[in-house]
Amino acid sequence: MGQILDKIQGKEWRQRQIRKISDKVFDLFKNESGRANLRFEDLYIAVLLVFNDINKHLPGPHFDPPSKEQIRTMMLDCDINLDGELDREEFVRFIKQLTADTFTTVSQGLIITLAVAPTVALLTKRATEGLPGVGKVVHRLPNSVYASLVTLAVVLFQKSLPAIE
Repeated sequence: MGQILDKIQGKEWRQRQIRKISDKVFDLFKNESGRANLRFEDLYIAVLLVFNDINKHLPGPHFDPPSKEQIRTMMLDCDINLDGELDREEFVRFIKQLTADTFTTVSQGLIITLAVAPTVALLTKRATEGLPGVGKVVHRLPNSVYASLVTLAVVLFQKSLPAIE
């Protein structure tokens, strides 16, 4: 339950997650290439890794990464010192800009799931108890367990939705 509350906390949680993902990906490239900055080719691969992490670890639908042209345009906006590469802080700024809509969508979906699914589950439990076969099992389940199972099913369903572009 504590993890759920952390996710609802909002901006601070989002900033920590972005920083954690950004640092992880930046360090990966820094260690492999020995360079302190990311060139466009590295940045494109880094964006793919970031979106892979987002899609693996955050609830909700799958998100497609932006095109190479979009990444190139954003890179120009975030390259403060105009050296054609992004340092760590420029990369964090780039990722914040890149993922702003993604985290808004995830947050909205998470709030809807956590608020609506348990309520709907409890309202429909009585109707489900009358179904042959599963009715007896549903009747024996405590409301909290039933609501949790339905919420989990909704999250899994959301995860299986097609990609948002």
